[in-house]
Amino acid sequence: MNAGIVNTKIDTVVFDLGNVLIPWDLRWLLRSLFDSEEAIEAFLVNANIMIWHAQQDAGYPVAQAITEHSAKHPQHAHAIRAVYERWHETMRDADPAAVTLLRELKSAGLRLYALSNFSAELFALSRPRFDFWDAFDGIVLSGEERVNKPDPAIYRVLFERYAITPERAVFLDDSLPNVEASRALGMRAIHFKDAATARSELRGMGLPV
Repeated sequence: MNAGIVNTKIDTVVFDLGNVLIPWDLRWLLRSLFDSEEAIEAFLVNANIMIWHAQQDAGYPVAQAITEHSAKHPQHAHAIRAVYERWHETMRDADPAAVTLLRELKSAGLRLYALSNFSAELFALSRPRFDFWDAFDGIVLSGEERVNKPDPAIYRVLFERYAITPERAVFLDDSLPNVEASRALGMRAIHFKDAATARSELRGMGLPV
């Protein structure tokens, strides 16, 4: 190979977790707390729940977050507490088609990693529910690194910690901004919709699935 030319054959696949391998939606829990979809959406917007939740993904302590946000929005304190106290109700069992894809890639000899916006505390609670962790060669969590995707810094943590060449890696994420950030850093990427479509796109990149 000529000096300066990067081998771009894919040897690494990086998976997001939420809504790639693990179905997740706060609304699944909230439907047991509110009488209508309109009330749920009003709660999510008026209490800035997704922005607040992203802070915990970036490492803010969960108990402190509950206390502080409940004080700011006392009319919603019960629902704010429930988001984390009943965290398991925001998830479903792992997507079997996505797990099958993960394991096929493992069997094919690909290096596999997870890169996820996930509170370290909530990940510790969630991990026992799922049995696919052995497929990964490493996991990078925003809650441990204290920076969320799509900030380039967390991708660079992944690259440097596991000696990943971006041009030889493909990233699967359900968030388009996260996908675009990975592409800007040299990775190939798939905006994940479902496992069947992802499989087809990976096959189009030459991977044996």
